[in-house]
Amino acid sequence: MNQLPKYTWLIETIRRAGKISHKDLSDKWQRHKELSDCRPLHRATFNRWREAIYDQFSIMIDCQKTGGYLYFIANPQDIEEDKLKKWMLDSYAVGNVIGENLSLKDRILVEEIPSGRDHLTTILEAMKDNRIVTITYRPFKKSHGYTFPIEPYCVRLFENRWYVLAHNIRYGDIRLYGLDRMENVEVTSETFKLPKDFNAEEYFSTAYGIVVGTGEKPEKIIIRANEDHKHYLKSLPLHHSQRLIEDVGEYADFELFLAPTYDFVMKLLQVGSMIEVIEPAHLRRTMKGWISDMCQLYKND
Repeated sequence: MNQLPKYTWLIETIRRAGKISHKDLSDKWQRHKELSDCRPLHRATFNRWREAIYDQFSIMIDCQKTGGYLYFIANPQDIEEDKLKKWMLDSYAVGNVIGENLSLKDRILVEEIPSGRDHLTTILEAMKDNRIVTITYRPFKKSHGYTFPIEPYCVRLFENRWYVLAHNIRYGDIRLYGLDRMENVEVTSETFKLPKDFNAEEYFSTAYGIVVGTGEKPEKIIIRANEDHKHYLKSLPLHHSQRLIEDVGEYADFELFLAPTYDFVMKLLQVGSMIEVIEPAHLRRTMKGWISDMCQLYKND
């Protein structure tokens, strides 16, 4: 069995406990039948996993010897500050929890993710060696696919779809491709040089989602969420730049700094009248235009 689910189980179990003895760890492990096959967690195995976890994730599982031998995560800040590591561990942790409760499978509902996972593996392998990839890509509005080479720069998960940001060799520009629209992916023997100044996080830092390079400039945006919706924005911000300006009870104002692209406008429209754009004025006009068009669809009802 792949060791990663075991490692992530161990990390998450210790994280949740704060501090825990080897005996309690072994008891919890033994109860996780899908991973442990009802076998105890022997100390030698536990120590091997501790070393492997440090080697692979740089996560240190230390031991407090005073007051009983209790194990804890010695550098939790390294997990919190590394978004990819945190996302991966959280994802596996959720998978482990569901794995422990498969008897409830008819009562656990999840969202379906469009196909593309097989292509993700191929593209990641190409990215490791900076290899050019030939893809056959079929856009939504086309009846057939097109085959061309790309240089994969980074991948991004957004709203349950995987995308690859790549340099299109044929057209000489940077484009984003949805993995679920790829009909075929082949890694070539040719390599490319990733630009020294390319930083994936910076590239998307002022984007709401995956729409970039469409001409909109990043700017300060103020939105007002009503009493019913403000709590959702507080618990799950629309963007990393979001900050609360004021909460007056019946509504709360938030400030963001991003490019007001099409996907951002669509996100605001999803919640209807629960969010109002306060500024800039041109974004208010854009919202008004969309709302007016929607009204036309129902004017005869």
